[in-house]
Amino acid sequence: MKIVKFGGSSLATGESVAQAIQIILSDPQRQVMVVSAPGKRNTTDIKVTDLLIKYADLALKHKNCVEIVNKIFSRYQEIGHYFGLADAELSIIKQILLELPNQGYPNEKYLLAAFKAHGERLNARLITLILRHQGINSRFLDPAEAGLIVTGEPNDAIVNPESYLNLDQIKIKADERIVFPGFFGMTPSGNIATFSRGGSDITGAILARGFHADLYENFTDVNGIFAANPHIIEHPQSIKKMTYREMRELSYAGFSVFHDEALIPAIQGQIPINVKNTHDPSNPGTMIVPEKDFVPDNAITGVTSQKHFSALYLHKYLLNKEAGFTLRILQILYQHNIPYEHMPSGIDDITIIFNNDFLNDQLIDQICNEIQATINPDQLKWIEDYAIIMVVGEGMRQKHTISRQIIDSLGDHDISPQMINQGASQISIMIGTKKEKADEAVKIIYQKFFN
Repeated sequence: MKIVKFGGSSLATGESVAQAIQIILSDPQRQVMVVSAPGKRNTTDIKVTDLLIKYADLALKHKNCVEIVNKIFSRYQEIGHYFGLADAELSIIKQILLELPNQGYPNEKYLLAAFKAHGERLNARLITLILRHQGINSRFLDPAEAGLIVTGEPNDAIVNPESYLNLDQIKIKADERIVFPGFFGMTPSGNIATFSRGGSDITGAILARGFHADLYENFTDVNGIFAANPHIIEHPQSIKKMTYREMRELSYAGFSVFHDEALIPAIQGQIPINVKNTHDPSNPGTMIVPEKDFVPDNAITGVTSQKHFSALYLHKYLLNKEAGFTLRILQILYQHNIPYEHMPSGIDDITIIFNNDFLNDQLIDQICNEIQATINPDQLKWIEDYAIIMVVGEGMRQKHTISRQIIDSLGDHDISPQMINQGASQISIMIGTKKEKADEAVKIIYQKFFN
C-alpha cells in the first residue's frame, strides 16, 4: 500500500484536483489519499486556511460572517462544478461552514484550531464526492472515526501513540480509495487540534506508519528536493536520494518542501518517503530513506540557510572554573519558557543562539537584565544580526577535509564565521554568520562542492 499526500497548491483548482485523482488511479497501490486545504490559485490569491482564520476572527468578534462563508464556499463550489457536481450535492459543505461558530469550544485557541482544520476536512469530503461521482469506490475517513488522537497545544499538537493501535484496526478493501483530511487530529476529550502549519505532511507520515505502508508519496509543486534554495542558486541540482537525518538537518535550517516533524513517524515505521511533483508525476523526485545500507553519491547532499536567529554573547574570565554558571542561565530561560538552539562556548565565552519565533523585545530585555544580575558577566551583548548555515551530507563522515574546505572557501571571500559546530553524527556542519552574508555563503559553498 502507498499513502499519497497532496499539498494545497496541488488541490487549488478543479484542474489540479483532476490531476491528483489521475495520479491516484494510475496505481492500484495508492489507496489512501491525504489532502490539504485548497491553496493559492495564483500569486494574488488567498489560501482557504487563511480565509478560515479570518472567519474565526470574525466569529470571535460576533460580526456578520455571511460574506466570508460565501467566499470560502465558493472555492469548494468552483472545484465541484468543474467535475459536474450540483449545488445540492455541495450544500453539506456550506452547511458545515455555517455551523462552525455554533459548536462548543473550550476556549478561543480550540475554536481557531477547529476553523483551520476544516479547510482539509471539507476538501476531503469534496474529493470523496467527486470520486463517487466518477463511479470510484471511495470513503471519507475522518480523524475522529479513525482514532487519530493527539495531545499538546490546540494549534501545535503531537500524535498520541494510541493512534497507531487505532489505525491498525482500520480495514481497507482492495478496490477502495480512502480520502483522509490532513493537518489535524482529535484530543482525548473530542476536540480538534491541529499540527503546526504544513501539518498535512505529518498526517501522511502517521498514516504511513499506522497502515504499515510500503511507501509514503508526498506530492507537491516541485520536482523533489534541491541541493540548495532555488531563490539563491539558479537551477540547483536535485537530490535523488537522501537519508531521514539529512532531511531533518536540512529542514531545520530552511528546506521547506517537506515538514521536518513529518519525518518522525516515518522514521519510527521505517517507511521510505518519495517527494514528487503533482504536475510532473513521471519525474522520480527525491527518495528519503533509512540510513542503513545508504551509499551517498556526494560528500555533501545539501546546503541551506535560515535567518530568523539571534544570539546572546557572554564573556567572563575563568568561566570554565565556575560551577553552575550554565545552569543558572538555563534556569532563567526555563522560567520564561524560552528554548535555545545552540550554545557554543570557550574557556571565557559562551554564545546562546535563539530562534526569534520565541522572542519579543520585552522578553529579550527581561532575560538580559536577569542574566546580568544573576551571572554578572564582564561583557553581555545581544546580537540581532545572526543567520545559520547548514551543510549536510552522509558522505562527510568519510571526507575529513570538508570543514577546512568550507572555511577556506568562505575566507577567500572575506566571510568570517561567528560560530562553527559539527554534530557528533559528523553528517552536518553548522555555521553562524551575519544575515547579509548568508546567501553569499550558501552560493560559495554550493559552487565549491557542486560545480
